[in-house]
Amino acid sequence: MFEGFTEELVDGDGVPVLVRHRLLPGRPVVLLVHGHPRTSATWHRVAPLLVEAGLSVVCADLPGYGRSGKPTPTADHAPHAKTAHARRLRAAMHGLGVDRFAVVGHDRGSYVAFRLALDHPDTVTRVALLDCIPVVEHLERCDARFATAWWHWFFFAQPDEPERVINADPLAWYAFDEARMGAANAAECRAAVQDPAVVRGMLEDYRAGLTVDADEERAARSAGLRVTQPLLVLWSLRDDLEDLHGDPRLIWRAWADDVSGHGLDAGHHVAEEAPGELAAALAGFLPAGG
Repeated sequence: MFEGFTEELVDGDGVPVLVRHRLLPGRPVVLLVHGHPRTSATWHRVAPLLVEAGLSVVCADLPGYGRSGKPTPTADHAPHAKTAHARRLRAAMHGLGVDRFAVVGHDRGSYVAFRLALDHPDTVTRVALLDCIPVVEHLERCDARFATAWWHWFFFAQPDEPERVINADPLAWYAFDEARMGAANAAECRAAVQDPAVVRGMLEDYRAGLTVDADEERAARSAGLRVTQPLLVLWSLRDDLEDLHGDPRLIWRAWADDVSGHGLDAGHHVAEEAPGELAAALAGFLPAGG
């Protein structure tokens, strides 16, 4: 995976962040941020296509995931807030010598990408969010259908029990399909979820989602904060986001000034299942050069 890319740990505001990057002079930079239960390896088919399209590309393991550092959990879950992760990724990019970049986030990573765009408009030029609406928009629409389909949100938020269940047999809990994902990507994910510190970090991500993240989104909305950069919203047509909540672009227009996007013919892990279609959509949205 990632032929021609450099892999290294960089400082992310006190938390080491594992990055894979190919930074080419004169090219705009895009940061790719994965979701649960993946690592930066999920982008292994997309990242080279974006380089071919004229972009410099950075793929990061979210703090708490993969081989990035693991913030120490606290009772209020603040170390795993998406605002905190956004600051860490911004610092990591600065450590690579990149102070302006576009960001693409999928699943849990999309919440971090959202906060990067919202909180750091001086840094983020454009943002693409995959299979995502704000946490509070999910919670305010929560009904029996949503709670049944997305039950894991509420299970993962429980104290201690999810760790005991998952760590008892993590490869039974998390199934990674080599044929769909690629063998090296699947192997990296298997190694990650067998580390109890990664499992704890991933669960803290969800615990923060229902507490500090939701509170900070409500505060941002009340303060009138909006995403002012161009926002591309993409969603998987073979997943359930649109079935549950309707067209996600309509929801995002309450949070952002310039919203475009469309559905993609793929399941949830779109970077692995439809890399060409995803890369084409991103390349058409992101400025390229070089």
